[in-house]
Amino acid sequence: MSIGTTVRRRLAAALTGVALAAAALTGCSSDATQETADSSASASAGTAVEGAQSAATVLAADKKAHDADLGEDTSDAVEITLDGDSATVKGEGATVKGATVTITAGGTYRISGTLTDGQIVVDAPDATVRLVLDGAKISSSTGAALAATDVDALVVVLADGSANSLSDAKSYAEDAEVNAALFSAGDLTVGGGGTLTVQGNGNDGIVSKDGLVLASGTVRVTAADDGVRGKDYLVVQDGELTVDAGGDGLKSDNEDDEDSGYVSVTGGTVDVTAQGDGVAAATDLVVTGSRLTVGSGGGSGSEPAEDTSAKGLKAGVITVLEGGTVAVDSADDAVHSDGAVHFAGATVTAASGDDGVHAEGDLVIDDGTVKVTKAEEGLEGKDITVAGGSVSIVASDDGINASGSSASSEGGGGGPGGGPGGGGGGESVGDYKLTVSGGTLVVDSEGDGLDSNGTAEITGGTIVVNGPQQGGNGALDVNGTFTVSGGTLLAAGSAGMAVAPDEDSDQGWLSATLDSSVPAGTTLHVVDADGKVVATYVTAKQIQNVVYSSSAIKSGESYRIYSGGSTSATDGTGGLYTRSGTLGSAEEIATVTAGDAPEGGGGFGGGGPGGGRG
Repeated sequence: MSIGTTVRRRLAAALTGVALAAAALTGCSSDATQETADSSASASAGTAVEGAQSAATVLAADKKAHDADLGEDTSDAVEITLDGDSATVKGEGATVKGATVTITAGGTYRISGTLTDGQIVVDAPDATVRLVLDGAKISSSTGAALAATDVDALVVVLADGSANSLSDAKSYAEDAEVNAALFSAGDLTVGGGGTLTVQGNGNDGIVSKDGLVLASGTVRVTAADDGVRGKDYLVVQDGELTVDAGGDGLKSDNEDDEDSGYVSVTGGTVDVTAQGDGVAAATDLVVTGSRLTVGSGGGSGSEPAEDTSAKGLKAGVITVLEGGTVAVDSADDAVHSDGAVHFAGATVTAASGDDGVHAEGDLVIDDGTVKVTKAEEGLEGKDITVAGGSVSIVASDDGINASGSSASSEGGGGGPGGGPGGGGGGESVGDYKLTVSGGTLVVDSEGDGLDSNGTAEITGGTIVVNGPQQGGNGALDVNGTFTVSGGTLLAAGSAGMAVAPDEDSDQGWLSATLDSSVPAGTTLHVVDADGKVVATYVTAKQIQNVVYSSSAIKSGESYRIYSGGSTSATDGTGGLYTRSGTLGSAEEIATVTAGDAPEGGGGFGGGGPGGGRG
């Protein structure tokens, strides 16, 4: 059994267990109780998915996509010529009745001309039918323009240089099985060197009830509801795909089979505008190539319509962004998974009206570039790991938030300055963790910069937090243990809720609470007892507390903070420079001892053994 399959079965088992527990309560529960059960189900689901899986591992556990064989030899193709309200056929396998062309045998058919109000119907059980569209324009006022109602596989080839179009009825019955401009009951492949314009007036644009592969060509879809939907899977291999949808943009919706319901984008250029979700996968969403641009729900400046999901990228199990360039602007979460999210090499830019990235379980970043340019919370997940890559976040609330739906109280916390024993300020310590072991992480937040409702650990990487200016939040906020054993950390913000690493951290750190606020644009220097500048930082906002940790800081030694002077370095990270700084006429504004807890922290101090920040 593959790793991915094991993971998905664990997910299903977790959901089943929670569902049974919730069902036992339903008979005597209020709506609030049901909401709690629903959120618990999401939390349990999230814990079941291993977030560091590669794209290859995830796809190996999924149903194999069919081969996109477009064929090359069309010399024996049956010729179908459309002529207004009728058509002619040269060859066997197709018949014409009025404005309806019915294909009943496997083989290759070349279609050209215009059908002003008619249909192409494929009724060829267990057969593979290849349709070469060569200047075909088909519209229907009664149903789908092209419908393969019974077929093993339908291959739509766009002849080189050709322009083709499909347009369907303005409405369908609620129980209509065929409800898209281009519909296939079997596997569907679309490709070639031509152009296809699809107008889904009554419902969806392109639909396969099995698997759907877009292999090449230029495809433009406008749909009243979903743009492009493959039930078992939707794979975009190459070409240019543009979708404008009143519902979801790209979608795979098989929720019943654990190896199906996935979306894979491996190449090409994809532009999606959707009022619902931009790209929605019932299970896995994997991007290994392509230039993918997604707008959902009107974008990050809009409120999603009531009872409408308007997420940019959404997966039921795991999202893996391993290659290509992805840009998302969404009214709801830009990247969302009910299980895990893995950034593994893609270049991703995200703007959101809610979370930039949200995972109910693991959120892993170990390669690539992640830029959250606008969000309420930048990254949110149960367990968040930054092991590599480049991450930058702009958030109106928390920059990074390791949290979830459940928490357990552990320990109490001491008085100001912290003491042995428990979580910060007596807050509950949940089973959540924030880990930074590599890469670069720059946060600009108006809420907490780095926030964990459980524990936090820094072992490597470079972290710069330009935190909040108001005292109700802090650049750092960790309920449980908070240790630093490597890397570089600079966190600056307000002083009202100042938090620092635990005193028993393997790497030294200092926390300086200044007598008065320092304005944005101020150059600060951290200077050791020998007068050596060990770090220079240019403030991005008004601050009153700064926490700094690196291999240059030794616990128990004295350090001074200077304001003024300059830096000539150009290779800083988020305003932090660790190799260049000149004091000049800089003024000393604070003296601190490394490892001492911050003062005036509203009850939060530098922790004693066990991580207490009282």
